[in-house]
Amino acid sequence: MKALVYTATNEVIYREEPNPNPGIGESLVKVEASGICGSDMHAYHGKDPRRVPPLILGHEVAGTVVSGVAEGKRVVINPLITCGRCPLCDTGRSNLCASRELIGMRLAGAYAELVTIPSVNLIPVPEGLNAVHASLAEPAATALHALNLAMQASHRPLAELRTLVIGGGAVGLLAALLLRGYGCRRLVVAETHGMRRESVARHVGCRVHDPINDPALDADAFDLVIDAVGGGVTRKSAMTAVSPGGIFIHIGLMDSGGELDIRKLTLFEVSMIGVYCYTAADMRAAVQAIADGMLGDLGWAETRSLADGAQAFDDLHNGRSAAAKIVLVP
Repeated sequence: MKALVYTATNEVIYREEPNPNPGIGESLVKVEASGICGSDMHAYHGKDPRRVPPLILGHEVAGTVVSGVAEGKRVVINPLITCGRCPLCDTGRSNLCASRELIGMRLAGAYAELVTIPSVNLIPVPEGLNAVHASLAEPAATALHALNLAMQASHRPLAELRTLVIGGGAVGLLAALLLRGYGCRRLVVAETHGMRRESVARHVGCRVHDPINDPALDADAFDLVIDAVGGGVTRKSAMTAVSPGGIFIHIGLMDSGGELDIRKLTLFEVSMIGVYCYTAADMRAAVQAIADGMLGDLGWAETRSLADGAQAFDDLHNGRSAAAKIVLVP
């Protein structure tokens, strides 16, 4: 099969790779669409020690089962593989399973014509939903999981909260779209990339903010702050912006540097919540939300051929693409 292989820092190569062989309880899926995640870019930059080249990256995937229990069915893959037996899995928090694995991390991922996955990780695609849109279920599930945690921590409905989303990439944009769907009107998305700000304004219809050139946002002004970048600078901005008694949702994993205002966190009783991936229920709900049109027309996603994947990575690396998501199609 053909695959896009991460071979060295800032290098991915489209080449021939052996076909994967599904094991017991696994299915073989023909990949129809696979999105480029920020974590894949992190690996591409040589900053993820868990992803060791040579490795086929990619975990945001939709396709058709070619062998296994659902042969012939169109599916979205839940790429998070868990034990299904531990206390965390038993209580619905499978994303925190100590035995969890993610395709495209140590296991071969989906920037390929074929990928294997446990059959329990297959989610049916509703009739009429195209593969590119279906592949967005994985980042949508991350955003959905984050907002579910925010709901649990909030004393008021999310629609009533003054909300700031930091980062207009796929997860930040999808979180903003979900918030709009929940009725949130006092919503600001902060993004440094000019074309992405334009895309957010067009597709979400909310206020956008340029952290570099616009006047600073008011301190202590937002009941809910979602950091979908996860860098030292954005954490500092989030802590400045969050109000007394507010909620700080931390999704991104750009770096672990910088200082965090623990004094404010304590004196203002700020609820800071880390978010990792999603549960199986979140994935199913995300697929349905996309199929129901809750996230709009998804016209901000750009499609490219898997054969042109190296150029797509290079364009993202050099800021030449305004797309919040590039989806690769074999």
